[in-house]
Amino acid sequence: MANFSKSNVPQFSVEVYQNAFLPEGGREVNAIVTVTSTGGGTTGGVPLPRAAASPGHVPGYGPGQAPSAAVVLMVDCSGSMDYPPTKMRNARDATAAAIDTLREGTRFAVVAGTHVAKDVYPGDGRLAVADAQTKAQAKEALRRLSAGGGTAIGTWLRLADRLLASADVDIRHGILLTDGRNEHEAPEDLRAALDSCAGRFTCDARGVGTDWEVKEVTSIASALLGTADIVADPAGLAADFTQMMENAMGKEVADVALRLWTPVGVEIRFVKQVAPTVEDLTGRRTEASPRAGDYPTGSWGDESRDYHVCVLVPEAGIGQEMLAARVSLILPDPSGAGAPQVLSQGLVRAVWTDDMVASTSINPQVAHYTGQAELAQVIQQGLDARKSGDFDGATAKLGRAVQLASASGNQDTAKLLSKVVDVVDAATGTVRLKAKVAEADEMTLETRSTKTVRVKK
Repeated sequence: MANFSKSNVPQFSVEVYQNAFLPEGGREVNAIVTVTSTGGGTTGGVPLPRAAASPGHVPGYGPGQAPSAAVVLMVDCSGSMDYPPTKMRNARDATAAAIDTLREGTRFAVVAGTHVAKDVYPGDGRLAVADAQTKAQAKEALRRLSAGGGTAIGTWLRLADRLLASADVDIRHGILLTDGRNEHEAPEDLRAALDSCAGRFTCDARGVGTDWEVKEVTSIASALLGTADIVADPAGLAADFTQMMENAMGKEVADVALRLWTPVGVEIRFVKQVAPTVEDLTGRRTEASPRAGDYPTGSWGDESRDYHVCVLVPEAGIGQEMLAARVSLILPDPSGAGAPQVLSQGLVRAVWTDDMVASTSINPQVAHYTGQAELAQVIQQGLDARKSGDFDGATAKLGRAVQLASASGNQDTAKLLSKVVDVVDAATGTVRLKAKVAEADEMTLETRSTKTVRVKK
């Protein structure tokens, strides 16, 4: 678990990797922005004055204090959780393990999810404060959970939102477990719930077994800036839940935004997170000023993430130079009254040159993550083609995926691909579709298709 006895406050840094050189008439500028947060875990007490924080530092709290946090655990209790009977028991045990991992003082609640949502602990629309007594009470409440009813995940999320909103805390987080498809509410109801909850709390989502819909679970995690994964064997739930809760307890600052400022005449093509997973943030922009927009990044602990920024600049002559974009990490004023704090920033440049070697070379980071984004895309396309019976298309796309995974050193994805295709030659992407593929293997590949590897230094 994260060490919260550190006396320093979270510090953010921004590094920009790009080839700034463009040929005459060139307009597209690509940059990889690496954001790193280090040395945090000190929030949760009486805030230090905002002015006391140096640039790059998040306004902190007294030494040895952890960020205040609230967590709601949403457990699928629909009828299918009784098949096999061990599944419900594993879910109860996993939730109990996660509760044991809660930091003392964390607010928490447990929600039982069926076609309705019920807060089974502590109940009455409240959050408990984690200590030895409340953890024991919560685990006793878990033992009384039984399976029965349908699945309406939007109702679970809305209840979690109401519970989390009742707490005046730094970090709000949900953990959601489901084993089936969201059959008891319309897709637009789930979408409306996600839109309502987005930006209010983060949420990790897990599918247990193989009877759930990958796109549903990954869309929940994507909308709420959390992680998604499969736990094919319910016996693995306790270890997974413990790790998820440890990660949640390691978060130190929430609501950090990536702010992109561009000069007049510059168009934004896209903004994507590319590590540790691919997540397109382009459509999530909120306007901050006439030339600047904010892209949400969620909660941060001690970690590093990479973002791909692509802009189109106006044409310019040889020898000219311009600032193509300024990338800043922004922390909103908690009161909402003051200006946001700039934690760190980096610059994206454009320089026009007649040096063909300079203008045609591709920055290694940009090349790597362009390949990783394509890898995620062709895996999805290949699996969709396979499901629709287009085996030639599936072979071509999954072959390209094998080639990209091999070239980038993404060994985890390469192993998952090898369970769906027989690899003849990884370097050329020559593969054959396997005649029989275990459903769990196919779902694991689809769920984890957006996971990337960092560029080799």
